[in-house]
Amino acid sequence: MAHLLNTSFIPSSSSPTLRPRNPTILIQTRRPPTRIVAKIREIFMPALSSTMTEGKIVSWMKSEGDKLSKGESVVVVESDKADMDVETFYDGYLAAIMVEEGGVAPVGSAIALLAESQAEIADAKSKAASSSEAETTNSAAESVGPTVVAAVAVAPPQVKEAASLSLSLSTHPASEGGKRVVASPYAKKLAKELKVELGRVVGSGPSGRVVAKDVEAAAAAVSVGPTAAEAASVAAKSVGIELGTVVPFTTMQGAVSRNMVESLAVPTFRVGYTFTTDALDALYKKIKSKGVTMTALLAKATALALAKHPVVNSSCRDGKSFTYNSSINIAVAVAMDGGLITPVLQDADKVDIYSLSRKWKELVDKARAKQLQPQEYNTGTFTLSNLGMFGVDRFDAILPPGTGAIMAVGASQPTVVATKDGRIGMKNQMQVNVTADHRVIYGADLASFLQTLANIIEDPKDLTF
Repeated sequence: MAHLLNTSFIPSSSSPTLRPRNPTILIQTRRPPTRIVAKIREIFMPALSSTMTEGKIVSWMKSEGDKLSKGESVVVVESDKADMDVETFYDGYLAAIMVEEGGVAPVGSAIALLAESQAEIADAKSKAASSSEAETTNSAAESVGPTVVAAVAVAPPQVKEAASLSLSLSTHPASEGGKRVVASPYAKKLAKELKVELGRVVGSGPSGRVVAKDVEAAAAAVSVGPTAAEAASVAAKSVGIELGTVVPFTTMQGAVSRNMVESLAVPTFRVGYTFTTDALDALYKKIKSKGVTMTALLAKATALALAKHPVVNSSCRDGKSFTYNSSINIAVAVAMDGGLITPVLQDADKVDIYSLSRKWKELVDKARAKQLQPQEYNTGTFTLSNLGMFGVDRFDAILPPGTGAIMAVGASQPTVVATKDGRIGMKNQMQVNVTADHRVIYGADLASFLQTLANIIEDPKDLTF
């Protein structure tokens, strides 16, 4: 849970050191109380992750004039990885919202003003208006740059007509007829595709937020009539792309872009290996009914192998030293609409396969609802990227910054192979390619690790303990 930054006011610190015995002297010598001026605090755009440079306002959970209590959620902010509720550190009144829903603001910039009492609300609104006008003037003096984007996001109120027009144009897609509906971005997109009215969906997420599964349930409940025709129409629209258009990066796509460019500075190399998966496939069929996923099996096998090869689980962040990570946290890439994210299975070597599978399902649901907490996606020490479900037999993955290695996993496919006795046989085989940081990990390290992993996958009895 992220917190809002704020400015503080300074009360009078002057007080007499001696207590006069004569009360009349006290009256004569007492100073008039110092007036506390700074009772209006700025609410800043918080940094919700180490890579976040700007945030998008998904929804305001409170309206201007609402009374706030310390620790109460005020606004939902979309970072580069997730949507997060942001709390306030102080009691007071939400006096002025400076960045409307759907607006973008740099980290550390003011997005609203918090007044200590109702008497200061008018002053806060005046301050917000003057601040917006100043930002508009500054941005107009520059031709291009980040300040132009910030000025657009703040929507300065200048005259009543312009303010009302701005309010009508800045209505967030999650608002149905002016009524604020808190929903995840994926839920909004899904609702649009499935023609579900968000205002009538009961949310099951935090603070009643509507998530994807709520929209799907609502769509299923009203699926009466020519569903085949409607489904075809929705499918046609969902894949429709206007050719020749320029589409700006989403917040997540921008973060992925920055990470990929940063990864180019790391000297990497790749090692491939082929596993025979007959035994692993048989185990999966046996325990699949208990909720075990193939992703969890691969993560568990990888974690057990990493426990014997800690150098492959290490990382180099400063270019001068490397760290033997104390935990084995397997990050697994998950494709999302407009990007990808890597939920982390923490201590995967120590957690049993059934608990690991349940945790993985929970992480995937949270990832697609954009509700992952930072520790659930930025603590990985080794990454898995699996495209086998698409029939891909081999590919290379780009190393995420701050980690030592990433393993690209292809599909397990029937293959004609020669046995040790010279006969021809059929076996299921899977190819993997590991990309590693050559500053820390060397070819022999990866080869030894892959041999250990092959032994675990080809004789997976230890995976269920």
